[in-house]
Amino acid sequence: MITDRRKTRQVTTGNRKIGGDAPILIQSMTNTDTRDVQSTLAQIERLAAAGCGLVRCAVPDMEAAEALREIRKNSPVPLSADIHFDYKLALAAVDAGIDKLRINPGNIGSDDKVREVARAAKDAGIPIRIGVNAGSLEKSLLEKYGHPTAEAMTESALRQAELLESFGFSDIVVSMKASDVGLTVQAARLFASQTDYPLHLGVTEAGLPRSSAVKSAMGIGTLLLDGIGDTIRVSVTGDPSEEVPLAKEILRAAGRSDGMPSVELVSCPTCGRTQIDLIGIAEEVDRRIRETKPKKDMTVAVMGCIVNGPGEGREADLGVAGGNGRGVLFKKGEIFRTVPEAEIADALLEEYERMQEEKA
Repeated sequence: MITDRRKTRQVTTGNRKIGGDAPILIQSMTNTDTRDVQSTLAQIERLAAAGCGLVRCAVPDMEAAEALREIRKNSPVPLSADIHFDYKLALAAVDAGIDKLRINPGNIGSDDKVREVARAAKDAGIPIRIGVNAGSLEKSLLEKYGHPTAEAMTESALRQAELLESFGFSDIVVSMKASDVGLTVQAARLFASQTDYPLHLGVTEAGLPRSSAVKSAMGIGTLLLDGIGDTIRVSVTGDPSEEVPLAKEILRAAGRSDGMPSVELVSCPTCGRTQIDLIGIAEEVDRRIRETKPKKDMTVAVMGCIVNGPGEGREADLGVAGGNGRGVLFKKGEIFRTVPEAEIADALLEEYERMQEEKA
């Protein structure tokens, strides 16, 4: 059973909404040098084409902050500025037209400096994400709790939120991240039980794609099933474009795609009855579907057994079951065409594209 989504306040970032009844937003972060405007824009465009709704850029110095002006002017999606250690970088990013700020509690300076950032963000009408990471908690909290705990992370977030609220700033989003899946879930649950701030979900430092997929599905997926989460990022060591399809799959699996079209590929694990190159066909179909931007939800099945395949894939919108050098195509379990093995992927994708263009 899926729990109803947690009721949160809503904030606006660019032309997107976060929280409330807004769809859960997929985020990512560029790994280009932000000072390289063209490379950063090219990566943002690839992320947007893949379905990313908000992109974060690192701001290590003033040159990067100034580059945000040109990047933001040409970006197809809202941008968030990732700020550490220097409050002046946050002010410069706001002046450059950024849509959102992300700060860590306690690391941009004194309360007076936080006040200046809050005032600038409020005047610009942009939200601030309080990014709590288990690996960078304030020393006072580590001394109090002994090590990173859900309670320490929650106290860190609440302290920073209360500080921003004391300056009259309330457009706040919070993230509670750790590289440990269990701690991430515990911290997000605890914080969510005490506030109505929108929550951004993610397991930080989740690793290479395979590790990230597992850890993110466990952490983010668990919280989504709990009804917690307003934005998500699947953190991957590598090309950030790989994050977006993973995020989509987690949202769909958790029943939280909220009308955002996605395609699920179902394929059998193969066995001794398989008489076609099922793995190669499944990989090609998966790759080619990922290169498209779906207009409607679909489930596509690639099955290895021509006897049981259509029955096993009965719930799929479209599928193929392989036999001895051939494949039968089916819709909702009903066979409609037989093709040679060499034509299976092309025939399946041709029908997929045709179905995507059909009116609902």
